[in-house]
Amino acid sequence: MKHLAIIALVALLAGCQALEKLGGDPAAPTSAKTPVIERSAPAGASSAEELVAYLSRLKSLNESALATEASRQRQAAQRDSSELSRVKAAMALTISAQGEEADILALVEPLTRARVDPDVRAMASFLHGIALERRRLKESAAAAGVRLRDAQKARDTEKQRAEALAVIVIHQFEDHHLPPGRVPRGRVR
Repeated sequence: MKHLAIIALVALLAGCQALEKLGGDPAAPTSAKTPVIERSAPAGASSAEELVAYLSRLKSLNESALATEASRQRQAAQRDSSELSRVKAAMALTISAQGEEADILALVEPLTRARVDPDVRAMASFLHGIALERRRLKESAAAAGVRLRDAQKARDTEKQRAEALAVIVIHQFEDHHLPPGRVPRGRVR
């Protein structure tokens, strides 16, 4: 799940960058080189490049370092409520196992409707969609767990009824099909 989210985030940002180049100045020269993603964004980098660089950094972290980074970014987003810091915090929370959907949604939901940098809004919308889908999946899993417990209780109840009915049928069969002079089990003559 972690790797799938990272790949999807990189693909989204790459698509945003490609759209930016397509919509750019046609007279501007284009480079034939493939851009190299660095670990830290260079000075003057676009928000898309900065987000890709941050995502690359997140990808290299282990689970405990990722949780620490998510906490650090959440605090940074509270101090500096810029759109980019909010999206970075949401990215770290999305990839972290401890990230809660409500926290992610609180960070990115306002950005999905606001007039902000298109790359930031695209990433915010993507993270918003991931958080909503995770929430829906957790709710579905919880509902399936409840249905499973109810089905198991119903099955156990039916099993007990069937066993009780089998005992009754066996006793009735024995009572009506005993050889002459034999006393039914459990009864005294």
